[in-house]
Amino acid sequence: MAEYVDAGKAVDWSSLSGVVGSAPPTVTNVGYERLLHARSEPQNWLTYFGAYDGKRYSPLEQINVDNVRRLTPAWVFQCGSAGLQAGGSTYAFEASPIVVDGVMYVTGWDGYCWALDAVTGKELWRYKHATPFDTSLCCGNVNRGVAVAHGKVYMVTPNAHVIALDAETGKVVWDRTNGDVRAGESATLAPLVVKDMVIVGSAGGEFGVRGHLDAFDLETGERRWRTYTIPKPGEPGSETWPADGEQWARGGGNPWITPTYDPELNLLYTGTGNPAPDFDGEVRPGDNLYTDSCIAVNPDNGELVWHYQHNPHDLWDYDSISENTLFEMDGRRFLGHFNKNGYAYILDRTNGEVERVFPFVDRIDWGTVDSKGQIEVHKYPDEEGVPVHFYPGPGGGKEWTHNAYSPRTGLFYVPVQDVGATATRRRREFKEGIPYWGAGVAVDTEGMAGSISAFDPATGREVWRWRNEVPMCASVLATAGDLVFAGEPTGEFNALNARTGELLWQFQCGSGHHGSPSTYSVGGRQYIAVPSGWGGWIEGFAPGMLAGTHGAALFAFALPD
Repeated sequence: MAEYVDAGKAVDWSSLSGVVGSAPPTVTNVGYERLLHARSEPQNWLTYFGAYDGKRYSPLEQINVDNVRRLTPAWVFQCGSAGLQAGGSTYAFEASPIVVDGVMYVTGWDGYCWALDAVTGKELWRYKHATPFDTSLCCGNVNRGVAVAHGKVYMVTPNAHVIALDAETGKVVWDRTNGDVRAGESATLAPLVVKDMVIVGSAGGEFGVRGHLDAFDLETGERRWRTYTIPKPGEPGSETWPADGEQWARGGGNPWITPTYDPELNLLYTGTGNPAPDFDGEVRPGDNLYTDSCIAVNPDNGELVWHYQHNPHDLWDYDSISENTLFEMDGRRFLGHFNKNGYAYILDRTNGEVERVFPFVDRIDWGTVDSKGQIEVHKYPDEEGVPVHFYPGPGGGKEWTHNAYSPRTGLFYVPVQDVGATATRRRREFKEGIPYWGAGVAVDTEGMAGSISAFDPATGREVWRWRNEVPMCASVLATAGDLVFAGEPTGEFNALNARTGELLWQFQCGSGHHGSPSTYSVGGRQYIAVPSGWGGWIEGFAPGMLAGTHGAALFAFALPD
């Protein structure tokens, strides 16, 4: 029944897949008002982070510290894969399942989207976008999820399309191109619905493209606005790029992770990626705004209201794309951001002023950042052909995979990667569609470590740490049952005590975790859903695990009936 559209050609996918069916009309009455109050319907997981604030926290508490040991698989959906995959690197299952009144919507790599029965895992419909297999992708063939509203499911594709599907049938309602795939632009994030718009960001900074954030009309797909994250000459911030040449036009800074949103301030908070080339700073003197920044954007018109740059003139590939989690403390509005560079930032989200900065990784030697954000650089790949080793490596102390925040405990829960790397600067002239790194990079295959660590944002103190011998490379989930759920690269899915870090339950899923779990309930029964499928840019954050078991399965866990 579902179809895909590419280059103006529609193909009936159901004739190939044998999938015939439809989903109940649960998304019809999902609109901005319901999304504003998403956490008031804990039985659903209505948007990417669970709610606009990015906390990845659920008020559900049927599964709790006292009974989690009884958790058992309720169903497994085997996504599978066949045929050629787009891009030269591996695919991974990185999505966060969305659930609306018993129907689950989830994306896979290479343009897949499924609607499932959230109680049984039965496939209701399937959509497959016609992604050209020679699409240039930097860091794996991945997709992180969907947005839903007004009877539609919104997704992006590896070849930079934004698509609205009919939520009942999976058929294409509209399809818009959002980037130049020939230049290396792509898309990987889960869209965000705000008011009557769907917000998406571009990817592809490693190819020397100019990052942008876009808003499309929910009904028609008409683009409302585009905000470039690299200013052109004459715009504010352009003085931080070379005055001659067009380095700004290929400066990177892609916002490739879903924003968070404060409806009272009417501000979107979006992280931006590294400048291009990643490691060769001589060709781009200056701070290189607005790369490696948190930018606050007015969603009505795309206007940049304020910014905070974590890594001016980045020389380590320390994207600042990680989520900006919104929380309140002492009656004030803050956001928390755990950066690739190994430091956590607590900012006043009304104006971007620094409240506190503290390290969250043991090994940091690229430089130091003081409590107010002032940087002292210690080492970087500065000489042509001379290798420089630094911690954390380009995968970061934490990459895109998301932390969680529990208002019950007041703590952040962070998946930590403690891995170093060696970079050797190598000058490369820019050529469209060709990787534009500016260095040869070898991430450590030995001496890895990781943890789930709990931090108090009021003090920067680490409250507890659950240690692991390998990096923790998947998003975490916190619940009102005082639980933290976290997957390991080796396939284990864990439940930890949110107050002590004690391991309470574990299940081996057969493949490593690099996605985002979510939770929901149907008929009074709570479920924990998690994608399992190791892959993606493993050579960048855990190359010692390149031989890990690959897979593509979605697990749902619940207490026994």
